[in-house]
Amino acid sequence: MDKIIVKGARENNLKNIDIELPKNKLIVMTGVSGSGKSSLAFDTIFAEGQRRYVESLSAYARQFIGGVEKPLVDSIEGLSPSISIDQKTTNKNPRSTVGTITEIYDFLRLLFARIGVPYCPKHHIPIQSQSIDEMTNKVMELEEGTKLLIMAPIVHGEKGTHKDLFDDLRSRGYARVRVNGNVYGLDEDIILEKNKKDNIDVVVDRIVLRKDERSRIFEAIETSTKLANGKVLINVIGGEEILMSEKYACLKCNYSIPELEPRLFSFNSPYGACPSCKGLGTKLKISENLIIPNRDKALSEGAIVPYNADNSIINTTLKAVCDYYDIDINMPVKDIPKKKFDYILYGSDVPIKIKYVAKNGNVRYTNDYFEGVINNLERRYLETSSAWIRDWLESFMIETDCAVCHGTRLMDSVLSIYIDGKNIYDLTKMSIKDLRSFLRGLKLSEEAKNISSLLLTEIDNRLTFLVNVGLEYLSLHRKAATLSGGESQRIRLATQIGSKLSGVLYVLDEPSIGLHQKDNEKLIASLKEMRDLGNTLIVVEHDIDTMLASDYLVDIGPKAGSDGGYVVACGTPLDVMKCKESITGNYLSGEKFIPVPKKRREGNGLYLEVVKASLNNLKNISVKFPLGKFVCVTGVSGSGKSSLVNEILYKSLARELYRSKEEPGKCEAILGMENVDKVVMISQDAIGRTPRSNPATYVGVFDDIRDLYANTKESKMHGYDKGRFSFNVKGGRCEACYGDGVKKIEMHFLPDVYVPCEVCHGTRYNKETLQIKYKGKNISEVLDMRVSEAALFFENVPVIKRKLDVLMDVGLSYIKLGQAAPSLSGGEAGRVKLSKELQKRPTGKSVFILDEPTTGLHIDDVKKLLKILDRIVDNGDTVIVIEHNLDVIKVADYIIDLGPDGGSLGGKVVALGTPEEVSKVKKSYTGMWLKKYLK
Repeated sequence: MDKIIVKGARENNLKNIDIELPKNKLIVMTGVSGSGKSSLAFDTIFAEGQRRYVESLSAYARQFIGGVEKPLVDSIEGLSPSISIDQKTTNKNPRSTVGTITEIYDFLRLLFARIGVPYCPKHHIPIQSQSIDEMTNKVMELEEGTKLLIMAPIVHGEKGTHKDLFDDLRSRGYARVRVNGNVYGLDEDIILEKNKKDNIDVVVDRIVLRKDERSRIFEAIETSTKLANGKVLINVIGGEEILMSEKYACLKCNYSIPELEPRLFSFNSPYGACPSCKGLGTKLKISENLIIPNRDKALSEGAIVPYNADNSIINTTLKAVCDYYDIDINMPVKDIPKKKFDYILYGSDVPIKIKYVAKNGNVRYTNDYFEGVINNLERRYLETSSAWIRDWLESFMIETDCAVCHGTRLMDSVLSIYIDGKNIYDLTKMSIKDLRSFLRGLKLSEEAKNISSLLLTEIDNRLTFLVNVGLEYLSLHRKAATLSGGESQRIRLATQIGSKLSGVLYVLDEPSIGLHQKDNEKLIASLKEMRDLGNTLIVVEHDIDTMLASDYLVDIGPKAGSDGGYVVACGTPLDVMKCKESITGNYLSGEKFIPVPKKRREGNGLYLEVVKASLNNLKNISVKFPLGKFVCVTGVSGSGKSSLVNEILYKSLARELYRSKEEPGKCEAILGMENVDKVVMISQDAIGRTPRSNPATYVGVFDDIRDLYANTKESKMHGYDKGRFSFNVKGGRCEACYGDGVKKIEMHFLPDVYVPCEVCHGTRYNKETLQIKYKGKNISEVLDMRVSEAALFFENVPVIKRKLDVLMDVGLSYIKLGQAAPSLSGGEAGRVKLSKELQKRPTGKSVFILDEPTTGLHIDDVKKLLKILDRIVDNGDTVIVIEHNLDVIKVADYIIDLGPDGGSLGGKVVALGTPEEVSKVKKSYTGMWLKKYLK
């Protein structure tokens, strides 16, 4: 069958639709936000494909996966095995990096294990193998009469009983071995039991002798190297141990390394990981700024926040230290000389006598070194078994690079192994584009070329796939947790391209998110490459270029929520353009458009200036943000936009205005902060992580609704107050699910599953509360209303109507008031946050920072959002937007364009000024694409 035939799709707001989709084509599903496109693509087509796959498994396998509910659809014919590539971030594990999730790092580890050249970290010369003669000569250089113990290290860090090995040793006449430093006779069974579970080291004592007989030493070394696969361990009695090897050892010193193997290059393995940070690359450290947020305070006033409790022991200790070093405890901290204050933070240099008086009058004296506030807190963090104490102490800590490995995650010995002058960390630091160029230009011997050719081809293929989806600016050492939803989705897309599967149905959710138009063409080419392998692609997308490149375009709508859920138009992009009822078609044909403003705002003449920003790839740049304007920060992906705006500007303002604990990114100064009285960050982070959080509670309208219900005649008769209608406290809520409406079933190694409460059936409330009604609806039915329905329902209650209107203004008419926060997309969460801020009175000195607010928005919704942002700026406030959408960029008053490219080739200011001015800058990719939009 060459079609996917869907009949009677009714999931969410879909109106019993029938549709036929061609197979082996690039299909784009579009429509205004909340129209039902994701319901059709993900909740119906993909969900049914997944359900059929699960049902094909054995009953044994299904018990671990759980059942997949059948979507509300009569039938789907012609369905292929389906794979979903959505926007969820890949991994929050701090050990997960771009290199590990793409598996490129695994290939690099194998490459270094096979053709890496070890160097001595001390002498910087290649480590060579040593013959037994050379080893004997090295021993003979020791002082005359030195006592030696020559040993064979036969097992290093391996589990097992090693029975065959010990039997072999017995047959050779050996009597004893050392296991993890303890000596055992070979006839003891304890050896066989001891090392079943743990990694162990085993060495065999060969001979004890004085350094006086060359032939005996030669024979002992020769025997040991045969036994220990080329290695020998010389124990100089009363001195150091010397490890020598027929394979890798420095000829000038005693430095030696084990045989090269892939696990040696893994920061997730004890063989390669930095022993200090255990391969994380970072350590949590108490921050002086967080424990002393206000240096105008004195120690006696509680300047040191963790020590400001009424604790007589702490207060007595601090006073004694201050008295000893002649520190005025009533003096502001900022006026205490640094050298003296360091004794308080990092400990005394001499013992201090302290007198403690208990409440009952008992007196005791101590005479000991003072540990220091920071040392004390860090020790308590490591020693405590209390989760609460650890969380409390973490609020005073910042993440810093490990002082031993400096963020490389690996041991020094691993970093001393090179290929063409680079170690494995050097390669992971490079951008993907630079890494590909370096590996293609490797200078290798013929032998190394033959060994590595297959590996290098595999690595090159994977790097090329990442370049083709617009991720050439990423580096392999970048943490997976720092990737945006769009980046992690494109990484998974690159992995699927590399798998070369055919006959698969791929369902993708806005893969163009976070992608500059310059890279969009590469993404579209990658999608077509997957299609040409014989796959069907269903892409939920708002990007115009992707729509125009599609083989088949499906427009769902015509509007959002209950007014959506129909197939408005389908066919080629040209067919959709001809459909007058299609909002998407009207924008594609140019009949509808977002107009370019006739005049740009002048602003208020004031600026926020970031001076010499150098975080990540920013090249020591200084940037002025004009106030009272709509400012767009643009540039290709990875050019430094988020580093400049989110990490430096926002965090600096938040620290100045709200005493935020977050550490701002590196810059010399931020000038003009006195011109701002409020900063608001509208990010795409969730508004809550549990089903209790929802839009109604977040924007505050639920408080007003509860007031209304508490004032009904029935409520007053029963004596119910406002708290009765809260699902967060006892009284009116269902106690079986504690007001969640669902119960969380922990699945251990699988994600938690939420099932409706069998008592309240998801309503969250008990029967008595649900009997109270306003205009025939109980409180649970109100929470189940869409915003547009609720706005009509409460049209005569101004305080509620006003807040709901703001939600409507930001394009959220279709979401439900009580919709669980985790089910909202990043773009929806951002607009909920924006609506909350819009309810507050404008000050004229506020700065609104928005990170890609058009994510998940149809062009018609973008038009509505721009009206809201214009309203904010017209009030005298400032809007700073990080954005790729050219319809937003073209209406800005001022553009800051970074680049010119991503990663190491970015981080510079490419262009500044109005859209018209930026469009004339030849080296600006944004300006190049902006030209046609300004026409």
